[in-house]
Amino acid sequence: MGMKERLMEKIKKHEITVGVVGLGYVGLPLAVEKAKAGFKTIGFDVQPEKVKMVNDGHNYIGDVVNEDLKELVDNGQMRATSDFSFVKDVDFIAICVPTPLDKHQEPDVSYVRSSTESIAEHLSKDTMVVLESTTYPGTTEEMIRPILEKGSGLICGEDFYLGFSPERVDPGNLIYKTKNTPKVVGAIGKDATEVIAAMYREVLEGEVYEVSSPAIAEMEKILENTYRNINIGLVNELAMLCNKMNISLWEVIEAAKTKPYGFQAFYPGPGLGGHCIPLDPYYLTWKAREYGFHTSMIENSMIINDQMPEYTVDRAAEVLNRYKKSLNGSKVLVLGVAYKNNIDDYRESPALNVIDILKRRGADVDFYDPWIPKYKRNGEWFTGIDHIDADVVSAYDLIVVTTAHDAYDYQMIQKNAQAIFDTRNAFKNVEDRDNIELL
Repeated sequence: MGMKERLMEKIKKHEITVGVVGLGYVGLPLAVEKAKAGFKTIGFDVQPEKVKMVNDGHNYIGDVVNEDLKELVDNGQMRATSDFSFVKDVDFIAICVPTPLDKHQEPDVSYVRSSTESIAEHLSKDTMVVLESTTYPGTTEEMIRPILEKGSGLICGEDFYLGFSPERVDPGNLIYKTKNTPKVVGAIGKDATEVIAAMYREVLEGEVYEVSSPAIAEMEKILENTYRNINIGLVNELAMLCNKMNISLWEVIEAAKTKPYGFQAFYPGPGLGGHCIPLDPYYLTWKAREYGFHTSMIENSMIINDQMPEYTVDRAAEVLNRYKKSLNGSKVLVLGVAYKNNIDDYRESPALNVIDILKRRGADVDFYDPWIPKYKRNGEWFTGIDHIDADVVSAYDLIVVTTAHDAYDYQMIQKNAQAIFDTRNAFKNVEDRDNIELL
Protein backbone atom coordinates (compact mmCIF):
# COMPACT_ATOMS: atom_id res chain seq x y z
CA MET A 1 0.00 0.00 0.00
CA GLY A 2 1.46 3.37 -1.05
CA MET A 3 1.36 6.72 0.75
CA LYS A 4 -1.76 7.84 -1.08
CA GLU A 5 -3.70 4.73 -0.14
CA ARG A 6 -2.49 4.80 3.47
CA LEU A 7 -3.53 8.42 3.94
CA MET A 8 -6.88 7.96 2.20
CA GLU A 9 -7.65 5.06 4.53
CA LYS A 10 -6.70 7.11 7.60
CA ILE A 11 -8.83 10.04 6.40
CA LYS A 12 -11.80 7.74 5.88
CA LYS A 13 -11.43 6.27 9.38
CA HIS A 14 -10.75 9.69 10.95
CA GLU A 15 -7.40 8.44 12.22
CA ILE A 16 -5.58 11.56 11.02
CA THR A 17 -4.04 13.81 13.67
CA VAL A 18 -4.20 17.44 12.55
CA GLY A 19 -1.73 20.20 13.30
CA VAL A 20 -2.45 23.89 12.75
CA VAL A 21 0.42 26.39 12.99
CA GLY A 22 -0.75 29.87 13.92
CA LEU A 23 -3.87 30.22 16.08
CA GLY A 24 -5.14 33.54 14.79
CA TYR A 25 -8.12 34.61 12.67
CA VAL A 26 -7.48 31.79 10.18
CA GLY A 27 -5.83 29.07 12.21
CA LEU A 28 -8.08 28.84 15.26
CA PRO A 29 -11.37 28.51 13.33
CA LEU A 30 -9.72 25.90 11.07
CA ALA A 31 -8.41 23.95 14.07
CA VAL A 32 -11.85 24.00 15.69
CA GLU A 33 -13.55 22.72 12.54
CA LYS A 34 -11.00 19.90 12.15
CA ALA A 35 -11.55 18.87 15.76
CA LYS A 36 -15.34 19.11 15.47
CA ALA A 37 -15.14 16.78 12.45
CA GLY A 38 -13.61 14.13 14.70
CA PHE A 39 -9.89 14.59 14.06
CA LYS A 40 -7.51 14.92 16.99
CA THR A 41 -6.08 18.41 16.62
CA ILE A 42 -2.96 20.15 17.93
CA GLY A 43 -2.64 23.89 17.58
CA PHE A 44 0.88 25.37 17.44
CA ASP A 45 1.63 28.98 18.28
CA VAL A 46 4.71 30.86 19.46
CA GLN A 47 2.62 33.18 21.65
CA PRO A 48 2.26 31.59 25.11
CA GLU A 49 -0.84 33.63 25.93
CA LYS A 50 -2.73 32.16 22.95
CA VAL A 51 -1.65 28.64 23.85
CA LYS A 52 -2.83 29.13 27.42
CA MET A 53 -6.17 30.59 26.39
CA VAL A 54 -6.89 27.70 24.03
CA ASN A 55 -5.91 25.10 26.63
CA ASP A 56 -8.14 26.89 29.15
CA GLY A 57 -11.01 26.76 26.67
CA HIS A 58 -11.11 30.55 26.36
CA ASN A 59 -11.93 31.80 22.87
CA TYR A 60 -10.52 35.06 21.46
CA ILE A 61 -11.70 34.90 17.83
CA GLY A 62 -15.13 36.19 16.86
CA ASP A 63 -15.88 33.44 14.33
CA VAL A 64 -15.40 30.67 16.91
CA VAL A 65 -18.23 29.62 19.23
CA ASN A 66 -16.97 29.75 22.83
CA GLU A 67 -18.81 26.61 23.87
CA ASP A 68 -17.41 24.64 20.92
CA LEU A 69 -13.82 25.41 21.85
CA LYS A 70 -14.31 24.61 25.53
CA GLU A 71 -16.02 21.31 24.80
CA LEU A 72 -13.31 20.23 22.34
CA VAL A 73 -10.55 21.05 24.84
CA ASP A 74 -12.37 19.45 27.78
CA ASN A 75 -12.92 16.15 25.93
CA GLY A 76 -9.29 16.01 24.73
CA GLN A 77 -10.11 16.48 21.06
CA MET A 78 -8.03 19.65 20.79
CA ARG A 79 -5.06 21.20 22.55
CA ALA A 80 -2.42 23.84 21.92
CA THR A 81 1.35 23.97 22.38
CA SER A 82 4.44 26.00 21.55
CA ASP A 83 6.53 22.82 21.32
CA PHE A 84 7.05 21.96 17.65
CA SER A 85 8.43 18.53 18.51
CA PHE A 86 4.79 17.38 18.50
CA VAL A 87 4.81 17.84 14.72
CA LYS A 88 6.15 14.29 14.64
CA ASP A 89 2.72 13.11 15.82
CA VAL A 90 0.61 14.75 13.11
CA ASP A 91 -0.47 13.47 9.69
CA PHE A 92 -1.78 16.78 8.36
CA ILE A 93 -0.41 20.22 9.15
CA ALA A 94 -1.73 23.60 7.99
CA ILE A 95 0.44 26.72 8.14
CA CYS A 96 -1.76 29.73 8.98
CA VAL A 97 0.73 32.40 10.06
CA PRO A 98 0.73 36.14 9.22
CA THR A 99 2.20 37.39 5.94
CA PRO A 100 2.47 41.16 6.45
CA LEU A 101 4.36 43.76 4.45
CA ASP A 102 7.64 45.20 5.69
CA LYS A 103 8.36 48.92 6.02
CA HIS A 104 9.24 49.03 2.31
CA GLN A 105 5.81 47.59 1.36
CA GLU A 106 7.43 44.32 0.28
CA PRO A 107 6.31 40.82 1.32
CA ASP A 108 7.46 39.65 4.74
CA VAL A 109 7.39 35.85 4.64
CA SER A 110 9.60 35.47 7.72
CA TYR A 111 6.77 33.89 9.74
CA VAL A 112 6.13 31.34 7.00
CA ARG A 113 9.84 30.59 6.70
CA SER A 114 10.44 30.15 10.44
CA SER A 115 7.31 28.01 10.86
CA THR A 116 8.37 25.80 7.95
CA GLU A 117 11.85 25.39 9.43
CA SER A 118 10.34 24.34 12.76
CA ILE A 119 8.09 21.83 11.00
CA ALA A 120 10.95 20.42 8.92
CA GLU A 121 12.92 19.45 12.03
CA HIS A 122 10.18 17.06 13.12
CA LEU A 123 8.43 16.12 9.85
CA SER A 124 7.55 12.43 9.53
CA LYS A 125 6.79 10.32 6.49
CA ASP A 126 3.20 10.18 5.23
CA THR A 127 2.43 13.76 6.30
CA MET A 128 0.38 16.32 4.38
CA VAL A 129 1.70 19.90 4.66
CA VAL A 130 -0.54 22.72 3.45
CA LEU A 131 0.25 26.43 3.38
CA GLU A 132 -2.87 28.59 3.90
CA SER A 133 -1.18 31.96 4.46
CA THR A 134 -1.63 34.39 1.58
CA THR A 135 1.58 34.87 -0.36
CA TYR A 136 3.07 35.42 -3.81
CA PRO A 137 2.77 32.75 -6.53
CA GLY A 138 5.67 30.31 -6.27
CA THR A 139 6.12 30.36 -2.48
CA THR A 140 5.04 26.76 -1.91
CA GLU A 141 7.31 25.25 -4.54
CA GLU A 142 10.22 27.71 -4.45
CA MET A 143 10.53 28.28 -0.68
CA ILE A 144 8.49 25.77 1.36
CA ARG A 145 9.51 22.63 -0.51
CA PRO A 146 13.32 23.15 -0.29
CA ILE A 147 13.11 23.99 3.42
CA LEU A 148 11.05 20.89 4.21
CA GLU A 149 13.23 18.57 2.13
CA LYS A 150 16.50 19.94 3.50
CA GLY A 151 15.37 20.04 7.11
CA SER A 152 13.72 16.62 7.17
CA GLY A 153 15.75 14.62 4.67
CA LEU A 154 12.44 13.54 3.13
CA ILE A 155 11.40 13.85 -0.51
CA CYS A 156 8.26 15.74 -1.54
CA GLY A 157 5.84 13.48 -3.39
CA GLU A 158 7.53 10.30 -2.15
CA ASP A 159 7.66 10.80 1.63
CA PHE A 160 5.23 13.68 2.19
CA TYR A 161 2.67 15.73 0.28
CA LEU A 162 2.81 19.51 -0.05
CA GLY A 163 0.12 21.91 -1.20
CA PHE A 164 -1.44 25.35 -0.96
CA SER A 165 -5.03 26.09 -0.01
CA PRO A 166 -5.75 29.81 0.41
CA GLU A 167 -7.60 30.90 3.51
CA ARG A 168 -10.96 32.52 2.95
CA VAL A 169 -11.94 34.21 6.19
CA ASP A 170 -14.32 37.15 6.32
CA PRO A 171 -14.55 38.27 9.97
CA GLY A 172 -18.08 39.12 11.00
CA ASN A 173 -19.73 37.43 8.01
CA LEU A 174 -22.95 35.92 9.35
CA ILE A 175 -23.43 33.55 6.39
CA TYR A 176 -20.03 32.27 5.29
CA LYS A 177 -17.66 30.81 7.88
CA THR A 178 -14.71 28.41 7.61
CA LYS A 179 -17.14 25.47 7.59
CA ASN A 180 -19.25 26.40 4.55
CA THR A 181 -16.95 28.57 2.42
CA PRO A 182 -15.73 26.84 -0.78
CA LYS A 183 -12.05 25.82 -0.66
CA VAL A 184 -9.42 25.79 -3.39
CA VAL A 185 -6.61 23.21 -3.25
CA GLY A 186 -3.48 23.04 -5.39
CA ALA A 187 -0.63 20.65 -4.58
CA ILE A 188 2.61 19.29 -6.01
CA GLY A 189 1.42 16.26 -7.95
CA LYS A 190 -2.01 14.82 -8.70
CA ASP A 191 -1.93 12.35 -5.81
CA ALA A 192 -1.10 15.09 -3.34
CA THR A 193 -3.96 17.22 -4.63
CA GLU A 194 -6.45 14.36 -4.33
CA VAL A 195 -5.42 13.42 -0.81
CA ILE A 196 -5.30 16.97 0.55
CA ALA A 197 -8.65 17.75 -1.08
CA ALA A 198 -10.10 14.59 0.46
CA MET A 199 -8.96 15.77 3.89
CA TYR A 200 -10.73 19.11 3.50
CA ARG A 201 -13.87 17.43 2.14
CA GLU A 202 -14.04 15.32 5.28
CA VAL A 203 -14.22 18.49 7.37
CA LEU A 204 -15.91 21.24 5.33
CA GLU A 205 -19.40 21.63 3.91
CA GLY A 206 -18.36 23.99 1.12
CA GLU A 207 -17.14 22.76 -2.26
CA VAL A 208 -13.47 21.78 -2.48
CA TYR A 209 -12.17 22.82 -5.89
CA GLU A 210 -8.94 21.22 -7.14
CA VAL A 211 -6.46 23.10 -9.34
CA SER A 212 -3.38 21.82 -11.12
CA SER A 213 -0.62 23.37 -8.99
CA PRO A 214 0.11 25.41 -5.86
CA ALA A 215 0.99 28.41 -8.05
CA ILE A 216 -2.53 28.40 -9.53
CA ALA A 217 -4.04 28.39 -6.04
CA GLU A 218 -1.64 31.12 -4.87
CA MET A 219 -2.50 33.34 -7.85
CA GLU A 220 -6.21 32.63 -7.40
CA LYS A 221 -6.09 34.07 -3.91
CA ILE A 222 -4.27 37.17 -5.13
CA LEU A 223 -6.88 37.60 -7.89
CA GLU A 224 -9.77 37.48 -5.41
CA ASN A 225 -8.48 40.41 -3.41
CA THR A 226 -6.86 42.36 -6.22
CA TYR A 227 -10.25 42.34 -7.94
CA ARG A 228 -11.73 44.03 -4.90
CA ASN A 229 -8.79 46.41 -4.51
CA ILE A 230 -9.14 47.65 -8.08
CA ASN A 231 -12.91 48.11 -7.90
CA ILE A 232 -12.70 49.93 -4.58
CA GLY A 233 -9.98 52.10 -6.09
CA LEU A 234 -12.37 52.91 -8.95
CA VAL A 235 -15.19 54.06 -6.66
CA ASN A 236 -12.78 55.97 -4.43
CA GLU A 237 -11.52 57.90 -7.46
CA LEU A 238 -15.10 58.51 -8.57
CA ALA A 239 -15.92 59.75 -5.05
CA MET A 240 -13.29 62.46 -5.46
CA LEU A 241 -14.63 63.41 -8.88
CA CYS A 242 -18.28 63.35 -7.81
CA ASN A 243 -17.49 65.63 -4.88
CA LYS A 244 -16.08 68.21 -7.32
CA MET A 245 -19.16 67.79 -9.55
CA ASN A 246 -21.57 68.04 -6.59
CA ILE A 247 -22.97 64.59 -7.37
CA SER A 248 -23.74 61.94 -4.74
CA LEU A 249 -21.77 58.83 -5.69
CA TRP A 250 -23.77 56.87 -3.10
CA GLU A 251 -26.97 57.61 -5.02
CA VAL A 252 -25.22 56.79 -8.29
CA ILE A 253 -24.20 53.37 -6.96
CA GLU A 254 -27.73 52.63 -5.71
CA ALA A 255 -29.06 53.41 -9.18
CA ALA A 256 -26.40 51.27 -10.88
CA LYS A 257 -27.28 48.34 -8.60
CA THR A 258 -30.66 48.06 -10.29
CA LYS A 259 -28.97 46.51 -13.33
CA PRO A 260 -29.40 42.74 -12.89
CA TYR A 261 -26.25 41.79 -14.78
CA GLY A 262 -22.73 43.09 -15.43
CA PHE A 263 -22.45 45.25 -12.30
CA GLN A 264 -21.39 44.56 -8.73
CA ALA A 265 -21.60 47.34 -6.16
CA PHE A 266 -18.44 48.53 -4.41
CA TYR A 267 -18.39 51.50 -2.06
CA PRO A 268 -15.92 54.28 -1.29
CA GLY A 269 -14.42 54.78 2.15
CA PRO A 270 -11.54 56.29 4.11
CA GLY A 271 -9.15 53.59 2.87
CA LEU A 272 -8.71 49.83 2.89
CA GLY A 273 -8.47 47.62 5.96
CA GLY A 274 -8.10 44.00 6.96
CA HIS A 275 -5.25 41.64 6.24
CA CYS A 276 -6.05 40.75 2.63
CA ILE A 277 -7.33 43.52 0.36
CA PRO A 278 -4.78 46.23 1.28
CA LEU A 279 -1.83 43.82 1.24
CA ASP A 280 -2.30 41.05 -1.32
CA PRO A 281 -1.81 43.19 -4.46
CA TYR A 282 1.64 44.17 -3.14
CA TYR A 283 2.63 40.48 -3.22
CA LEU A 284 1.73 40.29 -6.89
CA THR A 285 3.34 43.57 -7.93
CA TRP A 286 6.52 42.56 -6.07
CA LYS A 287 6.65 39.17 -7.80
CA ALA A 288 5.83 40.70 -11.19
CA ARG A 289 9.02 42.79 -11.06
CA GLU A 290 11.00 39.54 -11.13
CA TYR A 291 9.68 39.12 -14.67
CA GLY A 292 10.26 42.74 -15.68
CA PHE A 293 6.52 43.36 -15.63
CA HIS A 294 4.73 46.32 -14.06
CA THR A 295 1.12 45.80 -13.00
CA SER A 296 0.07 49.35 -13.82
CA MET A 297 -3.68 49.03 -13.24
CA ILE A 298 -3.15 47.34 -9.89
CA GLU A 299 -0.52 49.83 -8.79
CA ASN A 300 -2.74 52.76 -9.73
CA SER A 301 -5.64 51.41 -7.66
CA MET A 302 -3.28 50.95 -4.72
CA ILE A 303 -2.11 54.55 -5.03
CA ILE A 304 -5.71 55.79 -4.96
CA ASN A 305 -6.69 53.63 -2.00
CA ASP A 306 -3.54 54.48 -0.05
CA GLN A 307 -4.24 58.20 -0.35
CA MET A 308 -7.82 57.97 0.94
CA PRO A 309 -6.97 58.62 4.64
CA GLU A 310 -5.24 61.87 3.61
CA TYR A 311 -8.17 62.79 1.37
CA THR A 312 -10.56 62.02 4.24
CA VAL A 313 -8.76 64.48 6.49
CA ASP A 314 -8.70 67.10 3.71
CA ARG A 315 -12.47 66.78 3.41
CA ALA A 316 -12.88 66.90 7.19
CA ALA A 317 -10.96 70.19 7.20
CA GLU A 318 -13.30 71.54 4.50
CA VAL A 319 -16.33 70.63 6.62
CA LEU A 320 -14.89 72.50 9.59
CA ASN A 321 -14.00 75.44 7.38
CA ARG A 322 -17.66 75.84 6.42
CA TYR A 323 -18.37 76.25 10.12
CA LYS A 324 -15.61 78.90 10.27
CA LYS A 325 -13.33 76.58 12.25
CA SER A 326 -9.77 75.42 11.65
CA LEU A 327 -8.80 71.76 11.85
CA ASN A 328 -5.86 72.85 13.98
CA GLY A 329 -7.25 73.07 17.50
CA SER A 330 -10.67 71.59 16.76
CA LYS A 331 -12.07 68.75 18.84
CA VAL A 332 -12.70 65.74 16.60
CA LEU A 333 -14.37 62.46 17.56
CA VAL A 334 -13.64 59.50 15.27
CA LEU A 335 -16.34 56.84 15.39
CA GLY A 336 -14.90 53.38 14.72
CA VAL A 337 -11.38 52.02 14.49
CA ALA A 338 -12.32 48.51 13.30
CA TYR A 339 -11.61 48.01 9.61
CA LYS A 340 -15.23 46.96 8.97
CA ASN A 341 -18.49 47.18 10.86
CA ASN A 342 -19.47 44.98 13.79
CA ILE A 343 -16.11 43.28 14.40
CA ASP A 344 -13.21 43.83 16.81
CA ASP A 345 -10.47 43.59 14.17
CA TYR A 346 -8.41 46.71 13.45
CA ARG A 347 -5.68 45.17 11.29
CA GLU A 348 -4.62 47.71 8.64
CA SER A 349 -7.66 49.83 9.53
CA PRO A 350 -7.67 53.13 7.62
CA ALA A 351 -9.22 54.78 10.70
CA LEU A 352 -5.84 54.56 12.43
CA ASN A 353 -4.21 56.49 9.60
CA VAL A 354 -7.02 59.05 9.68
CA ILE A 355 -6.47 59.55 13.42
CA ASP A 356 -2.71 59.92 12.94
CA ILE A 357 -3.14 62.52 10.19
CA LEU A 358 -5.74 64.47 12.16
CA LYS A 359 -3.36 64.64 15.12
CA ARG A 360 -0.45 65.62 12.89
CA ARG A 361 -2.50 68.54 11.58
CA GLY A 362 -3.21 69.78 15.08
CA ALA A 363 -6.65 68.40 15.83
CA ASP A 364 -7.58 67.28 19.34
CA VAL A 365 -8.72 63.73 18.55
CA ASP A 366 -10.64 61.10 20.51
CA PHE A 367 -12.17 57.88 19.26
CA TYR A 368 -15.06 55.68 20.29
CA ASP A 369 -15.57 52.10 19.15
CA PRO A 370 -17.94 49.79 21.08
CA TRP A 371 -16.01 46.78 19.74
CA ILE A 372 -12.49 48.09 20.36
CA PRO A 373 -11.89 50.07 23.59
CA LYS A 374 -8.17 50.43 22.85
CA TYR A 375 -5.68 49.67 20.11
CA LYS A 376 -1.94 49.23 19.78
CA ARG A 377 0.02 51.15 17.16
CA ASN A 378 3.78 51.41 16.74
CA GLY A 379 4.25 49.83 20.17
CA GLU A 380 1.97 52.31 21.95
CA TRP A 381 -1.54 51.74 23.32
CA PHE A 382 -4.33 54.24 22.64
CA THR A 383 -7.56 54.18 24.65
CA GLY A 384 -10.89 55.50 23.41
CA ILE A 385 -13.66 57.19 25.36
CA ASP A 386 -15.91 54.70 27.14
CA HIS A 387 -19.31 55.92 25.94
CA ILE A 388 -21.14 58.50 23.88
CA ASP A 389 -24.37 60.36 24.63
CA ALA A 390 -25.91 63.68 23.69
CA ASP A 391 -23.58 65.69 25.94
CA VAL A 392 -20.47 63.88 24.71
CA VAL A 393 -21.36 64.26 21.04
CA SER A 394 -22.24 67.95 21.34
CA ALA A 395 -18.83 68.71 22.90
CA TYR A 396 -16.97 68.00 19.63
CA ASP A 397 -16.55 70.33 16.69
CA LEU A 398 -16.69 67.43 14.25
CA ILE A 399 -17.76 63.78 14.24
CA VAL A 400 -15.95 61.64 11.64
CA VAL A 401 -17.53 58.24 10.98
CA THR A 402 -14.91 55.76 9.78
CA THR A 403 -16.69 52.51 10.71
CA ALA A 404 -20.46 52.06 10.44
CA HIS A 405 -21.13 49.90 13.50
CA ASP A 406 -24.79 49.00 14.05
CA ALA A 407 -24.44 49.82 17.75
CA TYR A 408 -24.27 53.57 17.16
CA ASP A 409 -27.44 55.59 17.74
CA TYR A 410 -27.26 57.56 14.52
CA GLN A 411 -30.41 59.57 15.23
CA MET A 412 -28.99 60.73 18.55
CA ILE A 413 -25.62 61.55 17.01
CA GLN A 414 -27.16 63.59 14.18
CA LYS A 415 -29.44 65.47 16.55
CA ASN A 416 -26.61 66.54 18.86
CA ALA A 417 -23.55 66.85 16.63
CA GLN A 418 -22.30 70.23 15.47
CA ALA A 419 -20.99 68.73 12.21
CA ILE A 420 -20.62 65.20 10.82
CA PHE A 421 -18.39 63.84 8.09
CA ASP A 422 -19.71 60.40 7.14
CA THR A 423 -17.24 58.30 5.15
CA ARG A 424 -19.44 55.17 5.18
CA ASN A 425 -22.95 56.45 4.43
CA ALA A 426 -23.81 55.29 7.94
CA PHE A 427 -26.52 57.97 8.29
CA LYS A 428 -28.40 56.84 5.17
CA ASN A 429 -31.61 56.24 7.17
CA VAL A 430 -31.49 59.60 8.98
CA GLU A 431 -33.86 62.14 7.42
CA ASP A 432 -32.52 65.37 8.89
CA ARG A 433 -29.18 65.82 7.13
CA ASP A 434 -28.38 69.50 7.55
CA ASN A 435 -25.20 68.79 9.55
CA ILE A 436 -24.08 65.70 7.61
CA GLU A 437 -21.61 65.61 4.74
CA LEU A 438 -20.91 62.40 2.84
CA LEU A 439 -17.57 61.25 1.46
